[in-house]
Amino acid sequence: MFGEPVIVACFEFTFSFYPGALKRCFQCRSRGDLGSCKDQFKFNGTTAQHEQGVEAIPCASGWCGKVIEGTGSYKQDDYGMATQRMCLQRGPSDGEERCAYTVWNHAKVYMCFCQGDLCNSADHQKINFLMFGVPLLLSAMHIVTV
Repeated sequence: MFGEPVIVACFEFTFSFYPGALKRCFQCRSRGDLGSCKDQFKFNGTTAQHEQGVEAIPCASGWCGKVIEGTGSYKQDDYGMATQRMCLQRGPSDGEERCAYTVWNHAKVYMCFCQGDLCNSADHQKINFLMFGVPLLLSAMHIVTV
């Protein structure tokens, strides 16, 4: 009766905003061209199960992070850039999602904070559009064609 797009949109809306819904974060670390944690991150909750070193773990705080080290003066070193994805014990004090340069573990890094299920997979603005914009667009198209 409602069609698949409406069901998908309702499920994603409920899962994203229901306070008791399970939130997960990707957990992994890669350096340079080695490993699967670096950007372009190509995994979702299902495909990560099959990739060594990449996990989708439960996150009690609901806040995920991504840290990129080596974007400074030593970028050309043999070690290259390191990317780490993780669950954060708590979000930023202002509760705002963002990406910015900061000092973390005594090093200057580029760090992103996001809140939501597996939000540290890619650019957070892209995820928000894919989670809400596409299902809503498909739902509207379905309603118009019915």
